[in-house]
Amino acid sequence: MRISIPVSAFVAAIVGFGGTLAIVIAAAAAVGATQVQTASWVTAICLAMAIESLWLSWRTRMPIIAAWSTPGVALIAASSGFSIGEAVGAFIVAGILLIATGLFRPLTKLIARIPASVASGMLAGIVVTFAVNAVKAIPVDPWLILPLIAAFFVIRLFNPALSVLAVLIGGGAAAFLTGRVGGLPTPELSTLTLIVPQFTVTAIIGLALPLYLVTMASQNLSGLAVLRAAGYHPEPGPLIGVTGLLSLLSAPFGASTTNLAAISAAICTGPDVHPDPDERWKTGPFYALAYLVFAIFGASLVAIFAVLPQSLIVLVAGLALMAPLANALSIALKEDGERMAATVTFAVTASGLTLFGVGAAFWGLIAGLVVLFLETFKKR
Repeated sequence: MRISIPVSAFVAAIVGFGGTLAIVIAAAAAVGATQVQTASWVTAICLAMAIESLWLSWRTRMPIIAAWSTPGVALIAASSGFSIGEAVGAFIVAGILLIATGLFRPLTKLIARIPASVASGMLAGIVVTFAVNAVKAIPVDPWLILPLIAAFFVIRLFNPALSVLAVLIGGGAAAFLTGRVGGLPTPELSTLTLIVPQFTVTAIIGLALPLYLVTMASQNLSGLAVLRAAGYHPEPGPLIGVTGLLSLLSAPFGASTTNLAAISAAICTGPDVHPDPDERWKTGPFYALAYLVFAIFGASLVAIFAVLPQSLIVLVAGLALMAPLANALSIALKEDGERMAATVTFAVTASGLTLFGVGAAFWGLIAGLVVLFLETFKKR
């Protein structure tokens, strides 16, 4: 045991949680969740991640780190017209699809065959709205927002992983000291709230399927790639199946899907954690411990976010998705022969199009695949 093991685990947990919690809050607001239901969402998803990370790391003796699907919650936050009941129904369906993917290897291979350009175009279309809204927050409160944006780009030169967290903490402190926050809420322990699911065709097609696809293409496959790059070669099926099972069990409490981590995993799998790769799995239990603490105090954390200025929340969400947006755009436009398909996917997804009650992410994916098929057919 080295001190670098718990330190790496706690840094990964704090960066992953603090840097993207604003997006989860935005997702809950988009589907009409109350503050109590939002707190249950955060609590349940943190518990699911803690259990997954602890069990998978201990069982495989590899640093298997779980996370919530940041592109997934961004997709939910960008959606409209769905209730919290429909969202929970979609989460259940997405969990079942993840379990099926873990049990049947051909499904994993089928998702892997979706061109990276099209999948990245869809992801870029989902998250670009948050980046634009972050810029739109400037005139709302320029004296708060502009210094935070400047601080973000300066800090990320030295430590990109902590830049969003620094903006969140610094912005919260500045809002409190300048009287933008009336007072901090009373600390309280978290509780879980059962939410009755509603299964509708529009929510399954417009929310569950895109959520499943973006979770698999942007998170699980990336998480597996991070593990392989670090020299680990786990069997994908059981890992995806376990995250799907925990997603299914936590969904009735409002939690969206969980999956294999990519960025957080990169912090926990490198040689800085421990020179012996066989010892790095111990980051999993410490990471799980951190998320257990987050779960216990999830209600208080949600209450704190509720009193912060809305412009600050919008800014933090947008800055947290800047790096994923840049990465998605670079992948989407990398291949010359697939640029048009990726651009069409991006444009349709970013448009916010709703057709037959089905959201833009689904139509963006379909449009991109059709364009790519036509171009491939012409070459033949």
